[in-house]
Amino acid sequence: MNLNLGADNGLPVFRKVALALQQKILSGELKPGERLPAETALASENGIHRSTVREAIRSLEQQGLLFREEGKRKLFVTRPDTQELSRRLVTPLVMNGVTFEEIWETIRALDPVAAEAAAHRRTKEALQALEDNLARTKKEMDNPDALVELDIEFHELIALAAGNRVIQALRLPISDLFYPPFQTVMSSLDAGERLLTAHEKILQAIKWGDAAEAKEWMIKHLNDFRKGYELASLDMSKPAGLPVDRHK
Repeated sequence: MNLNLGADNGLPVFRKVALALQQKILSGELKPGERLPAETALASENGIHRSTVREAIRSLEQQGLLFREEGKRKLFVTRPDTQELSRRLVTPLVMNGVTFEEIWETIRALDPVAAEAAAHRRTKEALQALEDNLARTKKEMDNPDALVELDIEFHELIALAAGNRVIQALRLPISDLFYPPFQTVMSSLDAGERLLTAHEKILQAIKWGDAAEAKEWMIKHLNDFRKGYELASLDMSKPAGLPVDRHK
């Protein structure tokens, strides 16, 4: 397979190889499930060292574009797992000092749009999942930790109901970063009833296909959290820390 690496443009050779292979995958020339040529063949045909090819392949494996069966050397093209890739955003966001204010602003922009889209694109399965979440929420009104989990699940289910894969991918790392401060708010304030009311109103609007009402109640719900955060004497300008692993 000729990768057409071209003239020297200042990039390390392994990066040029990785980008060339990535382009072939994204263009569909290399399709999911298709076997990648051996390292030795790629190196020989393109006049580069095998170690360079190996480094490029390692980069693409980390991106979720290539995989090899455990204990085997054969490489195959694969579709990256959206959840896994989106959650990789958490570490760089934390390392760059993203604040809770920035996280809240992003949620404030994202979730009302998701609720609006969910009202337009709701499915029977999506509504059933939201109804189940609401039923479990009603049973856990005296359990702040459970309410935090259920609220985050509710918002992730809204993102799924929106039928927008970009919203879904962006929502996952936000949920992970938002979990610790929300836990503090729910533990320090009697916020369960307000949370339940907001969830009921949002779900009702989605069921009725009332996009404007779903969006409006989502905005109220998020503004209510902001008030709770401030009443709990938490600093919105504080950098977010690495979240507790909720997915074990």
